[in-house]
Amino acid sequence: MHTFNVNGKSVSTDLDKSLLRFLRENLNLYGSKDGCSEGACGTCTVIIDGKKTKACVNKTSKLDGKNIITIEGLTKREQDVYGYCFANAGAVQCGFCTPGMVMSAKSLLDVNLNPTREEVKKCIQGNICRCTGYIKIEQAILDCARYFREDLPIPALEDNPHLDMRFTRPDAIEKALGTGVFTDDIYLDGMLQCKVLRAAYPRAIVKKLDLTAARKHPDCVYIATAADVPENKLGHIVHDWDVLIAEGDTTRYIGDGIAIIAAKSLDSLDEIMSLIDIEYEVLPVVDTIEKALADDAPSIHEGGNILDVEHISRGNVDEALKNSKYVVTKTYSTPYTEHAFMEVECAVAKPDGDGVFLYTSSQSIYDEQREICRMLKLPPEKVHIQSTLVGGGFGGKEDMSVQHHVALMAYITKKPCKLHLTRQESLSVHPKRHPMEMTVTTGCDENGRVTGTKALILANTGAYASLGGPVLQRACTHASGPYNYQNIDVVGKAIYTNNVPGGAFRGFGVTQSCFAIESNMNLLAEKVGMDPYEFKYLNALKPGDTMPNGQIAGPDCAIKRCLEGVKDAYYRNPKNGLAIAFKNSGIGVGFPDEGQCILSIQDGIIHVRTSAACMGQGIATMTMQMVGETLHVSRDQVFVETPDTVRTPDSGTSTASRQTVFTGEAVKRAAEKIKAEFEKGKTLADLEGQEFEGIFSFQTDPITSDKKNPVSHVAYSYSAEVVELGDDKKVKKVTMCSDVGTIVNLTALEGQIEGGVAMGIGYGLTEDFMIDGGYLKVKYGTLGLLRSTQMPEVEALFTHADGKTPYSYGAKGIGELATIPSAPACQMAYWRDDGIFRTELPLGGTPYKKKKEAR
Repeated sequence: MHTFNVNGKSVSTDLDKSLLRFLRENLNLYGSKDGCSEGACGTCTVIIDGKKTKACVNKTSKLDGKNIITIEGLTKREQDVYGYCFANAGAVQCGFCTPGMVMSAKSLLDVNLNPTREEVKKCIQGNICRCTGYIKIEQAILDCARYFREDLPIPALEDNPHLDMRFTRPDAIEKALGTGVFTDDIYLDGMLQCKVLRAAYPRAIVKKLDLTAARKHPDCVYIATAADVPENKLGHIVHDWDVLIAEGDTTRYIGDGIAIIAAKSLDSLDEIMSLIDIEYEVLPVVDTIEKALADDAPSIHEGGNILDVEHISRGNVDEALKNSKYVVTKTYSTPYTEHAFMEVECAVAKPDGDGVFLYTSSQSIYDEQREICRMLKLPPEKVHIQSTLVGGGFGGKEDMSVQHHVALMAYITKKPCKLHLTRQESLSVHPKRHPMEMTVTTGCDENGRVTGTKALILANTGAYASLGGPVLQRACTHASGPYNYQNIDVVGKAIYTNNVPGGAFRGFGVTQSCFAIESNMNLLAEKVGMDPYEFKYLNALKPGDTMPNGQIAGPDCAIKRCLEGVKDAYYRNPKNGLAIAFKNSGIGVGFPDEGQCILSIQDGIIHVRTSAACMGQGIATMTMQMVGETLHVSRDQVFVETPDTVRTPDSGTSTASRQTVFTGEAVKRAAEKIKAEFEKGKTLADLEGQEFEGIFSFQTDPITSDKKNPVSHVAYSYSAEVVELGDDKKVKKVTMCSDVGTIVNLTALEGQIEGGVAMGIGYGLTEDFMIDGGYLKVKYGTLGLLRSTQMPEVEALFTHADGKTPYSYGAKGIGELATIPSAPACQMAYWRDDGIFRTELPLGGTPYKKKKEAR
């Protein structure tokens, strides 16, 4: 028997399990989160005998006599201070890492109430945050120190939400203190634990699948195979992804599921899995674009190895390049990268009459409902989905990962089921950022005016379609950069291989093509003999210009003002790097796109009902501020409901930087209906029980439109970024000036910039998702994610044009834009520093990648 103290109470157990699992499963203390169970991420940080430690790597058998404090063990004063300061500083986005950050902060402030920022950085360097870029977390800890040191009272939160203000997000305190509910925090009576048997080889025929011995295990309740699945082909857009690979069929990547086990105990799953008798016929792996396009290549799917071909052509690019004074051609290569969201995939399902009910954490409950309905051949009313808090997404939670599998098991067993991936499973299963090979030719005249661009973009889309088509489209439509010229020819191909699928990732293909076009622009500037800033400023779009895709730049276009905003920062050092970028808001290019919201009055409170998923970006905050701006109501008069397929209307996927525009406008339209009632003299009490619906849709033109000036997207956001290296040749400071139209929440906006910069610098300099022959050669701790001690200073500046978009009070998206220009800005900085023009990410020959050749 092992006896130790948890939050002041003596605990005894004869179990030998990780402290993290013991806290969560045996003591029902869910504030410590399971982000990796590898000791790498810090989400499970607790304090043992006064020292911070990771609960996942400590066994209960080694804790005799120890005193343990978890996030639940904070005093009332500590809860008040940490909750307020983290919320007020904007240190909370998805919130999954935050309790661990708070506990690391406590370990410092318990012994030092006057720390420097460098001491704070060092304190949390063992804790990863994928959302914030650490800066606001550091400030929150410094604020906590001041509140403790000076015994300051806790102020009230801002009372009147409106636009262009600093407004504390409504879910921040519960996330900071670990009381907010994520899917893995849900435990139901009689709940079965599930696990998926994955493919042992990226390409192999499943010759034999014998479950006899496994089914005899006393803890085994059911093992499902493809024969149990009513409809075995799913997919976000293209139905090419097998729910389970059947006996006799061929695996396409190592994340493929072959069987799903439901067991009475989590500890029995691996033992049951080891009893499954499976035989393979291993086949040659098609792991590169070159192999996939070879004449004798085996077909990964029935239709061949090309998922999609996109072609954008405007003007006469061949003639333009022929007559150009200067022309440059370069080939650029970008890698797979991993979303590395802090919360790994998890879903809980239970029977609901003759259907199923699911708790999930994804980027669209309606996407989940649609795919699960297809799989089970059920009507939508038989599949009820409710979202919990979502611990980060960045595009990586748009596809099915666990939801369909756990729904199947609950439907079959008629029992509650949970399926929670390990971190390594997560790395193996969900889609990544597409690797791309891009050959780009760009020309200009003798005065530096860009004349045209021709490009071939090859995207490795991996084993399944996911969102490979739309990502390729966006890479192509943005391959011109935010410049004023009208001759362009871009061909893009998305190609199947036996690698992990490529899918949605913050930037959605534009991170890749921006790296290529910005680098080409720098080479042209050198040929002309112009300073890169002057070259970009000369060619940058202004309102009324015709974009290379034919769309007229709207009155809200302010890319030149973005450049003006970073001009001083750029010229501060002759070796500074500069890049500019733009990113669409909304799905666009001819696809239907709609935002929906219902505002219902219940007990004098305005309930905001929309399915728009918040992965940390602050949907609830945005909708509250839209309501407040329209109706001038107080914080406590607005309540934002959890996404629920029964209660909240479909507002589309949280993707394509669309929710601020589409859901924001839908909320505004619903609120305007209430405003009309107010203007008649009615009050909320008079409107009790009534519902007010807001719908916003916007028609765009397809990518193949032959209109002179097609409208590809409802709006674009713009940014310019300067990267400055320090004496140690590492990034010292980043200055970004962004045009996002009307500012909704300044604190949240800064947080998106800081977090986006962290992810963008990682993409450019440190992150690499290594795959060899279809097999992963990486773990969470070796992804190259930036730590607090590596994060540079970030100055976030904002500007806007004289005009605005007519929707959502002129607000535009920022989530994706914040990441896009960092890699090319870094490329230019290192080129100016050492004279090596690099065309491959992550950049080699830097202090971050010393062993990688600079090429």
